[in-house]
Order: sequence, then C-alpha cells, then structure tokens
Amino acid sequence: MKKVILILFVLASLAVLAFQFQPVKKAVTIVTSSIETPSLVNRDSLTIASRVNLPEGYKRVAYKKGSFQDYLRNYKLKPFGSEIINYDDTHYFWQGGHIGILEVPVPKNGLQQCADALIRIRSEYLWDNNRKDEIGFNFTSGHYCSWTKYAEGYRPKINGNKVSFHKTARVNTSKDNFYKYLNLIYMYSGTLSLYNELEAVAAKDLKIGDMLIKGGSPGHIVMIADEVINESGEKLFLLFQGNTPAQSVHLVKNLEDSTLSPWYQLEDDTVISVSNYTFGNSKFVRFK
Repeated sequence: MKKVILILFVLASLAVLAFQFQPVKKAVTIVTSSIETPSLVNRDSLTIASRVNLPEGYKRVAYKKGSFQDYLRNYKLKPFGSEIINYDDTHYFWQGGHIGILEVPVPKNGLQQCADALIRIRSEYLWDNNRKDEIGFNFTSGHYCSWTKYAEGYRPKINGNKVSFHKTARVNTSKDNFYKYLNLIYMYSGTLSLYNELEAVAAKDLKIGDMLIKGGSPGHIVMIADEVINESGEKLFLLFQGNTPAQSVHLVKNLEDSTLSPWYQLEDDTVISVSNYTFGNSKFVRFK
C-alpha cells in the first residue's frame, strides 16, 4: 500500500512540475525573442516596407499608389534602435517588443493613447489627400463629430450621455484647429466607440489599414501596416500600435514566433498576443 502511495505521489509531483514548466518555457521564448533581433529586420532603413524583409516564398500584396494601404506601408520610421517614449518624455518601462518607431509626434497632453494614435494616422491621411470631409468619428456616447462641423465652429455640449452641438466659435479650417479637433476626439472616443462604430472584417478579407480591436476600458487596438502572400494564398501581416500611457507609435515584434517575427498570421476567433497585450474576444474592423 505504501508503495502505491509513493508511486502516486511521484506521478503527482511530476504533473505539477510539468505544469509549472509550461509558462516558464513560454517566458523563456518571449525573453529570447525580445533580446534577439529577427533576421527579417533590416536595420538600415527608414520606412516600414524597407525595415522588414519578406519571408521566403512570399511577396507583397500590391496596392494602388496613393491609397491608404500604400501610405501605411511606406510610413516613415525613426532610426533603428529608437526607444518608446511616453508623452512626458520618460522612457517606457519595456523596450523589448518593437522593431521600429513611427514618425508620429506624441502630444504632451497625454491624450493620444492607443486608439487615438490610429485615429490620428487615418485623419492625417485624409487631410493630406484632400478628403477632409470624410474625417469624423463617433463619441463613446454614439454621437458623430465631424471635422467639417468643427471647422465651421460647432462645439459639443456634453451632459452625461447627452450631447448637442452648437455654433460657438468662428470658422477655422487651419491645421492647428484640426489638431484641436483631434484632441476633442481623443477625449470622447476610444476603443469602445471604434469597436461599436466600425465595420467588422473577416480574417480572410484583411488588408493593410484594418485593425484588431478589443473594445473596453481598458481595451486595445493595433493596425495592419503591411501584407504579404505566398503561392498557396496564405497571408502574413505586420502590426503597429500606440499605447497607454500615450507614447511612441511602434511596429511590434511577434513574441510568440521568433522565426517569423515581426510577421503575424491572423485568424478569426483566436487568442493573439501582441507585444504587451493579449487579444481575446476581439474582432477585426476597418475604417469607413
């Protein structure tokens, strides 16, 4: 009887050890991935497309010059090795999850957090391409706030979830006023409003500019920066993100697969780990 008990005790101990070593193994993989620079990364480059090399057997999906997809793919990066900086000029506590910093200024007011950074990039693209009348976003309350009406002088009066707009300012279509408008959007919009507002997209239909989002407080969101495909029709994607606190927008590593990093395979209804955040119960969405 004692022998049977001893055998059971040994088996139970081995099971506990096996369970304990699973997260340790994952942690080692993540630490290794965060220290090593993936071979697919080209240090001597200053755009997203030139920073990341193609995986063997893949080619970039073609997009029309001047499109939002082309705009993102060729977005400018800071020199390799640049660090993630918070809005207050402090260094983000962990620098091991990125391979590039996008040339997106971080306002000192602390408002430009994860969803806000992507809202800014989308809005600046529309501004630069003379599509200003398309700039507009829902508040978390569901009320739509457009740049056009803001430029005409209309401002929101907010009382809880009740929002009304009134003309209280002069007409101002300047770039400075545009950024004041974005600050307003940053205050009253976020992952929850984008989650409810934007069109859902299936993984098979994903393209550059689409986003993976988890709505909430806190929630999180990342955007697709590049897209490649092989002869079998399998696609891989690059992702970038802003974060909370407001900080440098950065191109992320794939810490789950150092051999593929920074490319990601994206599928519906799966857990997807991105830098310092794990997406579950999330969805893919697309700007209108």
